[in-house]
Amino acid sequence: MKTKTPEPEVPPVEIPATGRHPSFTEALRFWLKLGFISFGGPTGQIAIMHAELVEKRRWISEGRFLHALNYCMLLPGPEAQQLATYIGWLLHKTWGGIVAGALFVLPSALILWGLSWIYVAFGEVKWIAAVFDGLKPAVLAIVLVAVRRIGSKVLKNEIMWAIAVLAFVAIFFFQLPFPIIILAAGAIGFLGERVWKEKFVVLKGHGGKGESGTVIDDSTEAAAHTRPSWMRALKVIAVCGTLWWLPVFAVGACFGYDHILFKQGLFFSKAAMMTFGGAYAVLPYVSQQAVENFGWVSAPQMLDGLGLAETTPGPLIMVLQFVGFLGGWKFPEPLSPLATATLGALITTWTTFLPCFLWIFLGAPHIEQMRGNTKLTAALSAITAAVVGVVLNLAIWFGLHVLFPTGAPVNWFGVVVSAAVFAGIVKWKWDVIPVVLGAGTLGLIYKLVVQP
Repeated sequence: MKTKTPEPEVPPVEIPATGRHPSFTEALRFWLKLGFISFGGPTGQIAIMHAELVEKRRWISEGRFLHALNYCMLLPGPEAQQLATYIGWLLHKTWGGIVAGALFVLPSALILWGLSWIYVAFGEVKWIAAVFDGLKPAVLAIVLVAVRRIGSKVLKNEIMWAIAVLAFVAIFFFQLPFPIIILAAGAIGFLGERVWKEKFVVLKGHGGKGESGTVIDDSTEAAAHTRPSWMRALKVIAVCGTLWWLPVFAVGACFGYDHILFKQGLFFSKAAMMTFGGAYAVLPYVSQQAVENFGWVSAPQMLDGLGLAETTPGPLIMVLQFVGFLGGWKFPEPLSPLATATLGALITTWTTFLPCFLWIFLGAPHIEQMRGNTKLTAALSAITAAVVGVVLNLAIWFGLHVLFPTGAPVNWFGVVVSAAVFAGIVKWKWDVIPVVLGAGTLGLIYKLVVQP
């Protein structure tokens, strides 16, 4: 007798959300939504994608998500945007990757352009600052939730815990560069697999979930578009290389090779190949060059730009667009300040993000081919553990600036908002959209009512 079998009750729960491959239009709607809600820097953005794509929609399994994430963390550029591109490519080939990566950046670029114009035209706007006062502690909570989520997936034993702790100590106390920490963790994992495989190979997909409806899981056969070939690689290099450099030399031909727009295109192209470790790793270099060498922004303006980028959706590296905008505004000839600033923002954003598509479309097929390699899995497991320590460092750094500002009393409003948001997301599964909107509104109300 099989009257107790549970199968008839399962399909109504799981199949509508997870039993079929999403259409291109359905995926496009999600990537557009993600572009507007991707607050919290890379860790917050990765946490949002994990919650939506792995846990809620089940478009990709845990193992495949982490496999892609760890490759993106090894690349120069914003890993969250590259992860979106990677998953979009897995789901809907090249155009899927283009749409996912572009929509991850486009809303942020438009919002930051508007805020940059308000900044240079009108100076500080109090109501915007008030909204940011509410957003910043909420962002801190989202980062802490990301630490908790990523840690729960990889810190399975004492070895992974030790790697996470060592990574935190290395970056927090000794300011060791992020790329060195990642490379060291990868080497430890690669060598550790030989002597203690069960302790190092901890990133595994949830086979049960995959069988019950995950679209792309560890057992899914590799699609034709994910298989590497020399012809495809050459085509990717040619197309991406042309798209990358054509606008740079076009503005040089139009305005001269001494014009600020050409200099910005050249400089930010170089920066795009050096941004290992995300925005915080490259900001010292960019700040020094933009402030001291080119004179595009002042040091206080650089900090203001970072504040704007931290509290808008999209990658934190969008602060470079702010630098490009202000540089064009300051040296506008022969156009108007707004026209040159807009072109400066465009070419900065273009040269910062287009290389990301090159890295994904060129390297992802080879990374997919290596999914069954236990040495690579061990290396990626160790890297993910190290990332937990690095992200914790970011959370502490952010928390000190938001809750315990230098020369000011404790931000008790921020403490309460952070605690409430963290508890709400962890315990009551609050969605990010109402959290972000509510925190910004709360900040505005607090500023207008409590601190008029």
